[in-house]
Amino acid sequence: MGAFFKFSERGTNFRTEVLAGLTTFMTMAYIIFVNPAILGTEGTGLPLSGVFFATCVAAAVASIAMGLVANFPLALASGLGLNAIVAFTLILGLGLSWQEAMAVVVVEGVLVTLLVVTNLREAVLNAIPNSLKFAIAVGIGLFIAFIGLKNGGLVVQDPATYLKLGDLTQGPVLLAAFGLIVTLALVARGLRGGILIGILVTGAVGMIFGIVPLPTGIVDFRFDTSTIGGGVLAVPQVLQISLIPVIFALFMTDFFDTMGTMIAVGQEGDLLDDEGRVPQAKRVLLVDSLAAGLGGAAGASSVTSYIESGSGVAEGGRTGLTSVVVGLLFLVALPFSPLISVFGGSVPVPGPEEGQIFVSPVTAPALIVVGFLMMTAVRLIPWDRYDEAIPAFLTILTLPLTFNISYGIGFGFISYVLIKLARGRPGDVHPLLYVAALLFALAFVWPSLQSLLS
Repeated sequence: MGAFFKFSERGTNFRTEVLAGLTTFMTMAYIIFVNPAILGTEGTGLPLSGVFFATCVAAAVASIAMGLVANFPLALASGLGLNAIVAFTLILGLGLSWQEAMAVVVVEGVLVTLLVVTNLREAVLNAIPNSLKFAIAVGIGLFIAFIGLKNGGLVVQDPATYLKLGDLTQGPVLLAAFGLIVTLALVARGLRGGILIGILVTGAVGMIFGIVPLPTGIVDFRFDTSTIGGGVLAVPQVLQISLIPVIFALFMTDFFDTMGTMIAVGQEGDLLDDEGRVPQAKRVLLVDSLAAGLGGAAGASSVTSYIESGSGVAEGGRTGLTSVVVGLLFLVALPFSPLISVFGGSVPVPGPEEGQIFVSPVTAPALIVVGFLMMTAVRLIPWDRYDEAIPAFLTILTLPLTFNISYGIGFGFISYVLIKLARGRPGDVHPLLYVAALLFALAFVWPSLQSLLS
C-alpha cells in the first residue's frame, strides 16, 4: 500500500493518511444533510431519503476514484451552489422535473469531461500565472474561514452594516467560540490531529451541555434508491437551445471551482511542482469531471472537489489514501446517519431579525482554522509588481465577498488581462487566459444581455 500511494516520496504514512481522511470527512459531513435539505425543498419532487442515499453513494464513489486513479488528497461530494441552481433555478424556476434537472447536470459533466480528454482543461490550468494561483489559494482560505464564521453563528447578517458579531449569549454560538479556541490552541502547539480532536471535543462538550442534540438512534438500514438513474433517462429531453445558458452557468462554475480547489489544496500540501502545477493534473480533472455527471445520474446534483479537503491536508494528508478513507466513511455513514448528524448537523438559534438561523457549531471552528492555514500562501505573491499584485488582490477580495469561487477567479482573470494590456505587455498573457477572461466577462454580462434581448 505504501508503494502504491507513494508514502515515502511524499513524507507520510498510513496512520497520518487515515487521520487526514477522518478530518476531511468530519469537516464536509454536513453535505449529507444539507444536500437533501436543498434538493428536497418543497416543490422539487425529490425525496429526502433518496437524495441522502444518492449523496453518500456518489461522494463515496468519486472520492475513492480520486484516491485510486489520481493519488491526490482531494475529496468530492455534491457541490453547494450547484445544488441550489438545480433546485431553485432548474426545477422551481424553469419548471423542469427533477429528472430533467439532473439530466442537465449529466450533460454538463459530459462537456467538462470532453475538455479534459482533449487536454484543454489542463492547458487552461497551466496558463494561469503563479501569482493568480497563489491568490486563488488565499482567497479560498478567506472564503472557507468566512463560511466557518457564518456556520458557527459568530458572524451574522445585519441590514445596516451587512455583517455583525453574532449573539454570544446563545449556547451554539458560544460552543463554536469554545471550539475555535480549543482547535487554535491544539494547532498552535503543533499537535498532529489537532483539527479532528477539536471537532470531537467540541461535539462532546455540546452534548454534555445539551447544545448539540444526542443521537436519536444508532443505525438505520432503510435505503431509498428512487433517484438513481433518473437523470440519465431524461437526457434527450434537455438537449434544447433554451437550456444552453443554464448548462453554461453550471459548466463555468464546475470548471473553475475545481481548478481553484485543486490549486489551493495542492499549495497547502506542498504538492505543486516548481512551476506551480499539480502533478497528474489530468487524472485529477478527469475524475472530477466524471464525478459531475455521476452526481446527476445518481440524483445528488453535480459532484465536485471540496475545499474542505484542505482540513485533511492540514493534518498531513498527502496521498490518495486520504480520499479513499473519506469515500469509505461516506459508505459507513449510510446506516449511521443518526450519529453523523451530531457532528455535521445544524442547530437553531434566534436570528438577527425575526425567525431563526441554523449553525453548525461543531465543524465551524475547523473551517476557520483551515482558512488560516490556506492563507499562508499570501507571502508568495510578488506584491512589489503591481501588474501581478493587483489582479491577485482583486481575486482575494472578491472571492469570499461574492461567496463564489468562480466569480473571484473571474475578477482575477479579467483584471490580469486588462492590466497587462494597459502596460503594453500582451505577450505576458497566455492565449488561453484571454479566452477564459472573455468567457468570464460574457458570463458576468449575460443577465444584462438577456434583459436587453427580452
